[in-house]
Amino acid sequence: MIPPKQITQGAILQNAFGVILAHNHPSGDATPSNEDKFATSRVSQCLKLFDIKLIDHIIVTSDSYFSMADKNLIN
Repeated sequence: MIPPKQITQGAILQNAFGVILAHNHPSGDATPSNEDKFATSRVSQCLKLFDIKLIDHIIVTSDSYFSMADKNLIN
């Protein structure tokens, strides 16, 4: 995972309104781990300091995906 500081810095430098995170789970299970949930929360908190919205965090596998926004896991 890219550190939240670097994600926030990149968003600021690009004058972003919002950010969508995405990563893959090679295991084939798109269910977010506790670490995925914690990292999502941390990034969201950092972005909020600069009035930037975390729009979604998507986990993809070879045949499925999981959207944290669709499951109301973005705070």
